Amino acid sequence: MIEREQVLHVARLSRLKLSEEEVAALEHELSSILDHVDRLTEIDVEGVEPTSHVVPLENVLRDDLPRPSLDRDRALEGAPDPHDGAFRVPSPQAEA
Repeated sequence: MIEREQVLHVARLSRLKLSEEEVAALEHELSSILDHVDRLTEIDVEGVEPTSHVVPLENVLRDDLPRPSLDRDRALEGAPDPHDGAFRVPSPQAEA
């Protein structure tokens, strides 16, 4: 069973401000989670290969074929303030 002090410690590490009701609820919820994890230690895994995923994974990528890029003028059509063929954005100093 998780104790109140442990919940408060985890909350402090997580930078969470919890109400008394939340602390009480988390005591129960975290205890339930740890009980479940503890039950997993009872499973016989002798001869089971360690895995990172339960199903085999493979990358499904399309062939990287060269093709024409978007025309510069077309790309700048929706820009609010294009300048000399580029996007104009406010300088970081102007925002401060």
